[in-house]
Amino acid sequence: MVKTIDGALMKKMFLAGAANLDAKKEWINELNVFPVPDGDTGTNMSLTIMSAAKEVNNLTDDSFEGICKAISSGSLRGARGNSGVILSQLFRGFTKEVKTVSAIDAKVIAKSFERAVETAYKAVMKPKEGTILTVAKGVAEKAMEMATKTDDLNEIISSAIEYGEYVLSQTPEMLPVLKQAGVVDSGGQGLIVVLKGAYDAFLGKEIDFSNVEQTKTNVNTEGVTTEADDIKFGYCTEFIIMLEKNFNAKEELRFKGYLESIGDSIVVVSDDDIVKVHVHTNDPGLAIQKALTYGALTKMKIDNMREEHQEKLIRDAQKLEKENEEPPMPHKEVGFISVSIGEGINEIFKGLGVDYIIEGGQTMNPSTEDMLNAIDKVNADTIYILPNNKNIILAANQAQSLVKDKKIVVIPSKTIPQGITALINYIAEDSAEDNTARMTEEMANVKTGQVTYAVRDTEIDGKTIRQNDIMGIGDSGILSVTQDIKETTIEILKELIDDDSEIVSIYYGADVTEEDANAIAEEISAINDSVDVEVNYGGQPIYYYVVSVE
Repeated sequence: MVKTIDGALMKKMFLAGAANLDAKKEWINELNVFPVPDGDTGTNMSLTIMSAAKEVNNLTDDSFEGICKAISSGSLRGARGNSGVILSQLFRGFTKEVKTVSAIDAKVIAKSFERAVETAYKAVMKPKEGTILTVAKGVAEKAMEMATKTDDLNEIISSAIEYGEYVLSQTPEMLPVLKQAGVVDSGGQGLIVVLKGAYDAFLGKEIDFSNVEQTKTNVNTEGVTTEADDIKFGYCTEFIIMLEKNFNAKEELRFKGYLESIGDSIVVVSDDDIVKVHVHTNDPGLAIQKALTYGALTKMKIDNMREEHQEKLIRDAQKLEKENEEPPMPHKEVGFISVSIGEGINEIFKGLGVDYIIEGGQTMNPSTEDMLNAIDKVNADTIYILPNNKNIILAANQAQSLVKDKKIVVIPSKTIPQGITALINYIAEDSAEDNTARMTEEMANVKTGQVTYAVRDTEIDGKTIRQNDIMGIGDSGILSVTQDIKETTIEILKELIDDDSEIVSIYYGADVTEEDANAIAEEISAINDSVDVEVNYGGQPIYYYVVSVE
């Protein structure tokens, strides 16, 4: 029977929980409801806890006060995405209860779990049941119940985790979208993974801490490993097959199966007489040889991703050096920070007066630390932050709460087009309160659509989706699914445009051409001659098009 946990064991348990989450982050990513290529709950939670693990791992003593400060500060500043922010708030509440004790006993652990849940619920404006919050609440309630029956921490912790797993299994009954997709809540699963890792350390099991120790040297400011060797398949290979033989559904599956045997990140889109192919592989020749059995190839492109990775590291280092050399911005009354996702969209935001661009969004949610660094760079009394992604708003709010010497205003923009509209409606002469109200009100008139490919088979929003299908995602769900990028984009725009619509904006991504975007614009103009259609270069990855209708 174990009745108390000292600082050394708590430290080991936290690092074990972090290691377990980091090891299983990809599995958790796959639990995301939408089968999009940027499903990142596991990644966000892992980067959040690993930020804290780095702080804990660098401690030279085992005092509760020092450990709690490292956990709370590290996770708060490293928090990414809604799931990461909620996890950081759970840690914040837990450590507030623990930091002044000399040992954790049954009473303390029950109270600390309870306070963790209270703190996390307060951080979310509209808490939703069937999420990580519900799982955390179940764990806390069971811990409190068990603490009234026994002082054996083994029994309390094991029972709390077991009940947490039961609550997790019930999340599909609480959120229909989970049930339809056939998954449990990914954030809740992440929390259980952390608790199980910590419990393994409590039991004295051997834990592999190598991934935690690597956070000392192998993590850059964006939270990604800096070793090019981490890239499993080194060549991004793209081409179009001009078909000369039958390429039916069966043959397409056979071709995809072959590509899966030599690489990953596979996209195969067939359209009448052509097939567009994208694959990451270590031997582009094998993909090309196989493709040649179906016809002639055109628009071939092969990029060395390891080389590009090294070049990016050099560019990042040069950018950091340049930023350090640049004189501070001149003081101004009002400044703007915006999250952006591509070169073209960066330029649009700069043209609208944004002082500092945080690059991120879909493939890598910026952390609270990224927000704080941006705030530090902008020399203004009042700073507006536009997250432009619903999964970044909580991190922006968390940064706002940590800044005391400047007035921070978070405009809750959920998409890039909403952020653009908000900036257009800013009036310098008005107060922050009036601007916030107007910018938020005008954003509500913007309907956004995004076009990308599916990474797995699923059923959602009443639609059957197969891996590599092209999906059109609206503000409230999936609006269109086809095998063709143009077809999906036009379908989603038809869904978004109504009698009150006036302006359609099309932001084309890195993987499509201006010619492709103009063809879509012409077709939409022909169908709806009452709307003005604008085409802009976005340069965003992952999403072929981001569109908006106002």
